[in-house]
Amino acid sequence: MAVPQELREILVCPQCKGDLEYVEEPEAFICRACELVYPVKDDIPIMLVEEAIPLEQWQKSSG
Repeated sequence: MAVPQELREILVCPQCKGDLEYVEEPEAFICRACELVYPVKDDIPIMLVEEAIPLEQWQKSSG
């Protein structure tokens, strides 16, 4: 089950308050401005800056 569309539309980056890009596989939210990835675990977006993955590291592990 994916994150509901309504939730995807209102989530913002907790660090910069900017827009997030949603990706389905692996399910995550990406902030291009901060270059951080917020993973989704058990259908719950983990929107903590401390839990975010650097974009470059995420691309290497998911690519």
